[in-house]
Amino acid sequence: MLTITNLKEDMKILKKLVAVFLCGIVLPAVAQKYVGGDISLLPSYEQNGSKYRDINGASIPDVIAFSRNNGLNAMRVRLFVDPSKAPADEIGEGVRQDLDYVTALGKRIKAAGLKFLLDFHYSDTWADPGQQYTPDAWKSLTDEQLYEQIYSYTKSCLQTLKAAGAEPDFIQTGNEISYGMCWGVSGGTLKKCYQNSPASYWTRFTTLLKQAGKACREECPNAKIVIHTERVPNPSFQTFFYNKMKTDGVDYDIIGTSFYSYYHGNLNSLETSLNTLETNFPDKEIWLVEVGYFYNWQPSIKSPGVDLSATYPISEAGQAAYTEALINKLNQHEKVTGLFWWMMEANEYQHTGSSQTTTDWYNAALWNDQTGKVTPAFYKLKAFAPTTGIQTVEVPVTKTPGVFDMQGRKVADAVDARSLPSGIYISNGKKVVVR
Repeated sequence: MLTITNLKEDMKILKKLVAVFLCGIVLPAVAQKYVGGDISLLPSYEQNGSKYRDINGASIPDVIAFSRNNGLNAMRVRLFVDPSKAPADEIGEGVRQDLDYVTALGKRIKAAGLKFLLDFHYSDTWADPGQQYTPDAWKSLTDEQLYEQIYSYTKSCLQTLKAAGAEPDFIQTGNEISYGMCWGVSGGTLKKCYQNSPASYWTRFTTLLKQAGKACREECPNAKIVIHTERVPNPSFQTFFYNKMKTDGVDYDIIGTSFYSYYHGNLNSLETSLNTLETNFPDKEIWLVEVGYFYNWQPSIKSPGVDLSATYPISEAGQAAYTEALINKLNQHEKVTGLFWWMMEANEYQHTGSSQTTTDWYNAALWNDQTGKVTPAFYKLKAFAPTTGIQTVEVPVTKTPGVFDMQGRKVADAVDARSLPSGIYISNGKKVVVR
């Protein structure tokens, strides 16, 4: 269904810029913000009978719809090349998202009206700073062949997702790639990218990124590309890394980072990192694509060994207090426009059966394994991206022919409810709502 309203009614908040409006110029405004979580294991939890409940204990029939109705507007899903080739223990940890799995879940996310962040791992198993192993099917390729393979694989995956109605809005070309990706195979010559690594390793790495990005731009021209690292405790390395991206001509839009206080330091450490990134890369948005804090079971503290439990107890209340403090910190940074909770859907609570979705319970999710109830921290997330109408986006306010999305990008030549996804658009100077 199409609903057309007068754009000027929604632009009253910008009345000081009416002169610009009349001149037919795109009005710059605060960037749209996105908040949600990684829900890559949700179908597996559902299949195994996990029971999701709200804060009062009422059953939640659809976690994605529940999230949307409580202020979240985006979800993240990881994609492995061939997870059947992963080691058994890592499959048990949650490595199982092949293209068919991701297509079905991505379609659900889009159908619910949320934005979809696709996380390419470019590996058969977990890709993180400690392991970025080339997929088994690619391990015999030369570098030149690998460049072509990552391009064709990325392109093919995106074509499949688009055909199924699961086109991603944001794309990570690699997961926690602080030290490169597709190093080789375990035990072989691993082409890791440290600051003192051979220049040829870095050229190889950034060429892979450029090939992946090329496929993204061709197949999903409206999607934004995220380059994801996790070196919050080392802002100088972050600066070095993203300067390499710039000098080597890697095309991307968003600096993505992981931030877990038990690995990466306290909120002051995060503040230093954000300030450094904002200063050195003012043209980029910054997203926290993985965050988390425990509601139960004190985690083992690893380097840099920061224990925040005295300030934020390992409890549901402590998790909520931490989340509120984190969001207050992030909302002080204009360039920080994305926040995603890692494995928010983890929930082993079941009424029947003894099967477990993963080999280890993850007690930093947003559902309690022991009760099935959502934790109070879940409700805190919406404060990062409160629903405020269209004043937080860039919109074309002229009567330029065509249909534009709320980021000012042309998406169609004419309004057609059959071809446009649900959302808000601008056509001929008026707001168009496609339901």
